[in-house]
Amino acid sequence: MGRTARRAYDLDEVHIVPSRRTRSSKDVSTAWQIDAYRFDIPMLTHPTDAIVSPATAIRVGELGGLGVLNAEGLWARHADAAEQLRRLADLVSEEDGGSDAVRLLQELHAAPIRVDLLNESIRTVREAGVTVAARVSPQHALERTPDLLAAGVELLVVQGTIISAEHVSRDAAKRAPLNLKEFIADLDVPVIAGGVADYRTAMHLMRTGAAGVIVGYGASGGTTTDDVLGIRVPMASAIADAAAARRDYLDETGGRYVHVIADGDIRTGGDVATAIACGADAVMLGDPLASIDGAPGHGFYWTSAAAHPSLPRSLIWNAASWTTVEMEQLFFGPTSDPSGEVNLFGALRRALAKTGYSDLKEFQKVGLSVQA
Repeated sequence: MGRTARRAYDLDEVHIVPSRRTRSSKDVSTAWQIDAYRFDIPMLTHPTDAIVSPATAIRVGELGGLGVLNAEGLWARHADAAEQLRRLADLVSEEDGGSDAVRLLQELHAAPIRVDLLNESIRTVREAGVTVAARVSPQHALERTPDLLAAGVELLVVQGTIISAEHVSRDAAKRAPLNLKEFIADLDVPVIAGGVADYRTAMHLMRTGAAGVIVGYGASGGTTTDDVLGIRVPMASAIADAAAARRDYLDETGGRYVHVIADGDIRTGGDVATAIACGADAVMLGDPLASIDGAPGHGFYWTSAAAHPSLPRSLIWNAASWTTVEMEQLFFGPTSDPSGEVNLFGALRRALAKTGYSDLKEFQKVGLSVQA
């Protein structure tokens, strides 16, 4: 009594309804463009050291996606980042993902960020000829961004577990809170910001001038944000709410389009297709990439929230399948695995074809049903 709760839906509770038309999968496009940057698939990586090194960022770019480096991660703090990640993986294997591994990750992140290492990582990606993207936290965006831009970052991702356009703090005299609207206005590169989980916050972020808004916080099998903070909004509903904000903001501004990017609970081709059908323009892929051959986390996965110095919100868990796959196979197949966990964007292409839509924007109009 006195309180209400809205019924919300996860991605696996929402289903795509075929239309009266089908078409050949050769005649559909999965291309996605944000600002001046065009990609063959609507995908960017969740910015965690578990899956993104300079080498994997390059490979993602070569296959048509966007690899996002964590500018506050181990590649920016340790010259031997690969060795430290192996050390972490060995510890997780010994203790089955307990607190000792999280404690080690916290210690590794306590090392200062070295601009020379950060510049080297960004230069490696840039010289490969793919789009360069990097993530900073809202707390450190002001101090880190000038170095990132000088190094050649083309897309900036400002991402936290929960982000808002207005931060209230009594400690403003010690550290001025990020005014996202002023921050974005001063930049010459597009900014993707998030995560958000509701219509109002999505609308506020769109009004700051962000080119894209991230929905969700990278929820995966190892994410504990709901256990630690009690915060969770089912992804299908969160995406649909942000898409509604995008539509209203488009009307409000007379035509400015802000991209909605789904981050969390996306593991199969069906999840990718359902996220787009609910209104997302692209997905932020996380733990599925832990299974690729050469993943820097050696099959283990965590989000950046695992390294929080006082309140970690992610386990370090074994996200890989029994066998590793090549990244190209994960994205485009072929596969004999009927689970939907491989050939993710081949599945998206097939979903468009089976429902008769030719591109992603059209596919956002597909019919949906929910479980009773």
